[in-house]
Amino acid sequence: MSTSSNGVDGGVFAAVDIGASSGRVILGRASGSGVSLQTVHRFPNGVVEHDGGLRWDFDALFTEVLAGLRTAATVASAQGETIASIGIDTWAVDYGLVNKAGELVAQPFSYRDDRSRAAVAPVHAKLDPSRLYQTSGLQFLQFNTIYQLATERGLDGLQALLIPDLIAFRLTGVRRTEATNASTTGLFDAVAGEWATEFFTALGLRKDLFPPLIQPGETVGTLLPEIAAQVGLPQVTKVVAVGSHDTASAVAAVPAQGENFAYISSGTWSLVGLELKHPVLTEASREANFTNERGVDGTTRYLRNVGGLWLLSECQRTWAAEGFKPDLTALLAAAAALPAGGPQINADDPYFIAPDNMPERIRAAVRRTGDVLSSDPAAITRCIMDSLAAGYARTITAAERLAGRSVDVVHVVGGGSQNALLCQLTANATGRPVVAGPVEATALGNVLVQARAAGAVAGGLAELRRIVATGTSLDRYQPLVAARQGCVN
Repeated sequence: MSTSSNGVDGGVFAAVDIGASSGRVILGRASGSGVSLQTVHRFPNGVVEHDGGLRWDFDALFTEVLAGLRTAATVASAQGETIASIGIDTWAVDYGLVNKAGELVAQPFSYRDDRSRAAVAPVHAKLDPSRLYQTSGLQFLQFNTIYQLATERGLDGLQALLIPDLIAFRLTGVRRTEATNASTTGLFDAVAGEWATEFFTALGLRKDLFPPLIQPGETVGTLLPEIAAQVGLPQVTKVVAVGSHDTASAVAAVPAQGENFAYISSGTWSLVGLELKHPVLTEASREANFTNERGVDGTTRYLRNVGGLWLLSECQRTWAAEGFKPDLTALLAAAAALPAGGPQINADDPYFIAPDNMPERIRAAVRRTGDVLSSDPAAITRCIMDSLAAGYARTITAAERLAGRSVDVVHVVGGGSQNALLCQLTANATGRPVVAGPVEATALGNVLVQARAAGAVAGGLAELRRIVATGTSLDRYQPLVAARQGCVN
C-alpha cells in the first residue's frame, strides 16, 4: 500500500486511529483506482494508574488528536487539498461519563482494570447468560461494557460515550453512538440492530444512558467553532461515523474475494472469525464463547477474542527493564530456528490481561501444564507464536462448525501480518493458505467508508475490498508439513 501523497485523485480524508498502545492521525486519499495513506502524526497511548484504578488519560489523547488534525490541515493545505471529513476508530468497550454540561467527570477506566470482575455475578443474577447471548450475541468477557457499568454509582444526569464517540463529541458537540462499537457493549440487540432496552431496565440503567445510534457513513456533525480555529480547518468540515470499533474498520478492508474466508485482525489482541450476513445466537455458539459484533454495512463479525501480540510486547517491556533489549527481527529469527512441538499456553487466558512480568507469567502457565519453558527470550517468543497460531486454528475450526461455513483462505491484517513466523505457523496450524496484509487495514477501512460517504468511491464491501486488493502488496504463506518458515509468493 502506497504511503505517499501521490497517485490517487478522489478526495482527502483524515483518519484518527487509536489503539491501546499508540495512536495516529492519517491523511487518506481515495478513488476507485486506489487508496494512499500518509501518516502525519503519531503519539503514544497506554493505561495509567490514576484515582484508584487503571485508566486512560483521555485529556492527553484528545490533545494529541487536535495536534494531529492541525498537522493534517497544514499538510493538506500545502498540497493544495481540503480535508473533506474526519473519521475516528479506537478499541471497543471502554467509555467516558459526561455530564449535562458536556464535561468529562473522570478519566475513563481501561478494560485492563479488574474492577468489573466482581460485577459479573450480580449482572447474571438479573440477566441469565443464555438470555443475554440470545439477544446481544456477545462473547463473555469480564470487561464488557455491561459489567463495567454495573460497577458505577451516581449515573443520574450522566451519559456514557464510548471512546471514539467521546472524541467525536469533543470535536462537534454532537452525542451519538456508532453502531459497530455499540454492539460490543452487551446492551445491543444483534438482530434488531438497536439498543436492547429491556437490559437497561433490568439493570436499573436509564434507557438514554447512551446517545442515539448512528451508522458507518452517516455524518455526526461539523467542527465546533473553537475546534475549527484550533486545528486550522473550516468549521464546515464533517466528522463522519466509520466502523469506529477498529476491528470493524479492519475487516471492511480485508482484501478478500468471495465469502469463504476467515480473518485475523492481529495486533495487541487477535480478533479471529468470519464475516456473516446474520448473527449466530445458538446455545452451542454461546458455550464456545463466540461473539456477534456489528460490521460495516450491517454485516456480522462472528469472532472470538484470542490473545495477541500484547504477550510479546509485554515481554519486551520486561526484558528492557532488566537491561536486555533484543532486536525484534533477530528475536523472531532465533525463535523460528527452534524446533516445532515446544510448550504452549492458552493465549487468551484472562491471566495475561493485566500488565506485569509477562515472561514469568508465561513460564508459570507452562509449568501448570506439566511442561517446562526456559527463560531464554527466543524460547518464550516461540511459545507465544506457537500458542497464538494454535489458538487461531482452533477458533477458525470452531467458527466453521458453528456457522456452517467452510473457509478456503485465512487473511491476516494489522501489525501481525508483518510477522512472517506467526503467519507461517498459522498456515501450518490451519492447513490453509494465509494471505498477509495490509498492515494498515484499520486506517484503510476508516478512509474508504469516509470516501464512500463523500462519493469519492462507490459500491459495497466487495468493491471497497477490490480497491484495497489492487493497491496492496500481499504476502502469501502455504501450509508446510514441517514447521519451517518462509514466504511463498
